[in-house]
Amino acid sequence: MFTKTTIIGICVGAVILGIGAFAIIQSPPTLHTKNIDETIGIEKLATYQFTAPKSSHQYFKVTGEKFHVKLDTPANGIKKDEDFKNEVAFDWYVLQEGENKIAINNTGESELKFQGTFEQYGDPTYLAHNLLLLVTGVIIIGFSGAFSIRKPKGF
Repeated sequence: MFTKTTIIGICVGAVILGIGAFAIIQSPPTLHTKNIDETIGIEKLATYQFTAPKSSHQYFKVTGEKFHVKLDTPANGIKKDEDFKNEVAFDWYVLQEGENKIAINNTGESELKFQGTFEQYGDPTYLAHNLLLLVTGVIIIGFSGAFSIRKPKGF
């Protein structure tokens, strides 16, 4: 026989479990396209770092007076460490899964415009958060069910 407290605990656990399951189904940790459109101030440094899977498409364009671009892609991919004027665009496919690093230093007297489209893996902290929700829901349901069988001493 379930008590009122046990039924409430099981319902709360089921809701938490449902939220975790819905979140995992809704946003699986797969490939995401991230669009960036930012302005880099005078004498500022902007860095972008992301993990991209093999054969994913990456693109960015920098527009401004003078700037330094350092681009490092995994394996034998693109390696650039040069100064540019006016505009430069990079468009590539990742040869090997790994960390892509972009550093842009504004060395001119005006702001830079950075536009990029990057295909990358989703944030693993979202997956960990959703798994934590699932585990929490199961634990709450388990404790609630256990309390209905035999109440521990002191409760």
